[in-house]
Amino acid sequence: MPRSKFKVNLHSLEFEKVTMSWRDRFRIIGYYTLALSVFAVIVLFVAYSYFPSPRELMLMRENKQYALQFELLNEKVHQLNRVLADLEERDDNIYRTIFETEPIPKEKRIAGIGGSNRYEDLQGYNNAGTIIETSKKIDVLGRRLYIQSKSYDELYKLARSKEEMLASIPAIQPISNKDLTRIASGFGFRIHPVYKTWRMHTGIDFTAPTGTPIYATGDGKVINPQSGFSGYGKTIVIDHGFGYQTLYAHCSKIIVKSGQKVKRGQIIGYVGNTGISTGPHVHYEVLKNGEPVNPVNFFYQDLSPEEYEKVIEISSRANQAMS
Repeated sequence: MPRSKFKVNLHSLEFEKVTMSWRDRFRIIGYYTLALSVFAVIVLFVAYSYFPSPRELMLMRENKQYALQFELLNEKVHQLNRVLADLEERDDNIYRTIFETEPIPKEKRIAGIGGSNRYEDLQGYNNAGTIIETSKKIDVLGRRLYIQSKSYDELYKLARSKEEMLASIPAIQPISNKDLTRIASGFGFRIHPVYKTWRMHTGIDFTAPTGTPIYATGDGKVINPQSGFSGYGKTIVIDHGFGYQTLYAHCSKIIVKSGQKVKRGQIIGYVGNTGISTGPHVHYEVLKNGEPVNPVNFFYQDLSPEEYEKVIEISSRANQAMS
């Protein structure tokens, strides 16, 4: 049982039993509750201010893990930058040199990305500086990779064009060595066989029996097989692209048509004696941008070094042309 409480009556000097009303009881309970609440608040404040909660401890561990991952990510970005720098160096100083094109300016490769507010959403965090810096590095790396990718696309097109050009440029003799009788006249001033005057001979005369096959010396398109071409008789002209054309004169027969595409080594006609000619042969010319050039410089795929030297020596003799 609860113990009774007594107090001294100062007038009668006697002990009187203390009786409490319900209001007094509620007031006392209220005081205790308030005191406990204040104490609890103080305890919680101290606890949360100086001692991390289990959730905070978990978040702190996660933040440390994220910081470590960002360090590893930065290292990987650094490694990728080194690899990309090596690719850019090869691109500018090797590949583009081979294909005779200008290197990509460094300013274009490392140009900035976006505006000042590009990383605004990443600000305000504890590790905002690290996050923003890493994001900038990745963005710059991405732009450099994009430019390098476009450069390789361009180099691929140049390589395809180079391959096509190498296949198109005249590179063999129009007459096979086994069918060739001799090289009658080379490029330069020669005595005309009919007019007996010194004239510019703009090609090389290959003598061979009538009916000997004549071969296209490079890939191209036939533009005007015809007769009576400046005294050349039956003549074939092939446009090889890249500024090159070849002419084959005095044919006995033409077996290609205007607009027809031909390949290097394909038979296009046969040796004859048509037009102004003193014997069966093919008059062969190479034109670069419409101007005749010495065909002897375009036999490099068809002759050994010794044969090539011999052809140069024969073609340089100032003898009489056959046409």
